[in-house]
Amino acid sequence: MGSWTFVGVFLCFMLVWAVFNTVAVFAHWDPYPFILLNLFLSMLAGLQGAILLIAAKRSDAVSAALAQHDFEVDQAARKDVQVLLELNRKQVEMLGELHERLCALERDAPSQG
Repeated sequence: MGSWTFVGVFLCFMLVWAVFNTVAVFAHWDPYPFILLNLFLSMLAGLQGAILLIAAKRSDAVSAALAQHDFEVDQAARKDVQVLLELNRKQVEMLGELHERLCALERDAPSQG
């Protein structure tokens, strides 16, 4: 019901129905106010409403599943980032210790030489 093909076929059907029931000399089963056509259109509108609600529910379910997946990925990434930050902190501490040792060696080296 959501395609251009449906719209085109639907409009052609409506036009044929109106022309045939207005112009036909014999067997026009639904004269001018087109009450039977109106009934069919009302049923079609009811079905389209139900189909739209079903599609909206499905879309909401897909969106919820994607949001849950994104949340889980974000949580896993957060843990990975925390591990990397801790590793980085340890490396900075080690570099600081190495810098202090090098500075101490440089201070002691001239006095020995």
